[in-house]
Formats: sequence, structure tokens, C-alpha cells
Amino acid sequence: MVIPVEDAADARLADYMRLRDVDLRRSVESERGLFVAEGEKVIRRAIGAGHPVRSVLTTAKWLDALADVVEGAAGETTVYLVSDEVMEGVTGFPVHRGALAAMERTELPSVGALLTGAERILVLEDLVDHGNVGAIFRCAAALGVGAIVLSPRCADPLYRRAVKVSMGAVFAIPYARMTDWHGGLAEVRAAGFRLLALTPDQSAVPLDEVPLSGRVALMLGSEGDGLSSHWLREADQPVCIPMSPRAMDLGVDSLNVVAAAAVACHGLLRNQVPNRVTG
Repeated sequence: MVIPVEDAADARLADYMRLRDVDLRRSVESERGLFVAEGEKVIRRAIGAGHPVRSVLTTAKWLDALADVVEGAAGETTVYLVSDEVMEGVTGFPVHRGALAAMERTELPSVGALLTGAERILVLEDLVDHGNVGAIFRCAAALGVGAIVLSPRCADPLYRRAVKVSMGAVFAIPYARMTDWHGGLAEVRAAGFRLLALTPDQSAVPLDEVPLSGRVALMLGSEGDGLSSHWLREADQPVCIPMSPRAMDLGVDSLNVVAAAAVACHGLLRNQVPNRVTG
């Protein structure tokens, strides 16, 4: 069902309103159980991951390209057809990818269920930047990480920017969210994982020197402060990425969290059991 809409204030477009207003979107998406996928490729991946389509918002230029997606997603998916000007009026920015889809969220697995069968996982503590979370999911998908566990305060991987930056990798890597920050790591350890805390402290053992047999959980901390002192104490071992001897002279004492995640995920490739990697 293709419905032309000429007014950005039309109530039927409420799922797409002010996509850059993080606080508003958090409230709207939580209340309605939805998220917004941007661009044809991401929409296809979201559908492929089993997320039902609520509606599609697009311009005439992208209508034909999405025809098979819309027809295959559900019996009668509503497509709102708008001009570029109306699209920008609704979302608050120019949508260069030309198409958006409001998707239904699906229930996340429990942490315990998520860990079954995973060999290498990431545990993220309080990363609040959606772009960083999306980029880390992309690193994880590219480098064989089997699952990601989020602390209660971590940014939402299904927020539009996280999905966009990940290039849809948030649909490829299974994840779960802890309900208990203080005691959540105990459940990961009970599942047989060794907890390695990534730290910029160069006195820690370099990650590439740590034996990685068995199940390994690599812990990454927030963008500013890194891992909390509580989580550092809970870890089985602190590990670091060795910096160049010239780094301190250049005023560089650490990598940003995404770069660190990429290097560390590559380091986790050692001694993996191939048939247990789901990423």
C-alpha cells in the first residue's frame, strides 16, 4: 500500500519524527517497541534478521529499489511516499539514503542463553556513544566474535546511528543486556569464560602474550574513563595493547575505544574453535 503524504506534520509519520533527538527517540522507540533502519541495505538486513516491518518512509527515487523488500516483508506493508523536503521536515536532516523503515523490536535473549555456544565474546561497560557501539559491532562481526554482552547503561545498538555505523552488523552479532551491573560479570564467569579487562595501563600483560585457550570474554570500558574500578577488580586479568615507545612523547597514551576494540578483536582470533564462532 503506497500512500502519498505531503505534510511533514502528518500523524501517520510519527514513528520517524526528529531522528536526531536522542532523548525523544529513546522515549518513542521504547514506548512503541520499534527502531528505525536507514537505507536499502540496512533495511534488508533488518528484515533478514527477523524484524517485522511497521512501515516504510521513502521518496519516489527509491520506491522501485525497495519493491521486492516491501512485498516480501509482509502481506500489506504500508509505504509512505514523500518528497525530499517532507522527508527532511519529518526526520530533521537530509536523508541521503532515501529510505527509512520503522521496524518492530524482537525480544532479546537472556545473558545466560546468549552465552551458550559462544567461544569469544565482548562485554561492554557503559559505552554511551551510539556510533562507537555500532562500530564495535562491525569489528566484532568482521573478526569472528561470537556474541556481545552490554551493561545496563550501554547505548542501544538498534538506535539509528548505531545501526548505520555498523552497516547492519548489529543484526549479525547476537547480544544481550545485563540487568545487574554490580553482579553481572559473575554470570559470565559461571558460564566458563575467562574475563580479560582491556586497560591502557602499560604495566598490564600485553594481550598478544596472554594464552587464549578456552572461552574468553574481553571487557571494554566507557569512552572517557574506561572500565570502572569495580569491573577491573572483578576481572581475571588486566590486559593491554602495547603502545609505541614514542607514543608518550607524542602525547598519545591510548587508542580510542573503537580502535582498541578492532585491535583486540583481531587478537582474539588466536586459538579459536572455528565451528563455535557465530560472527
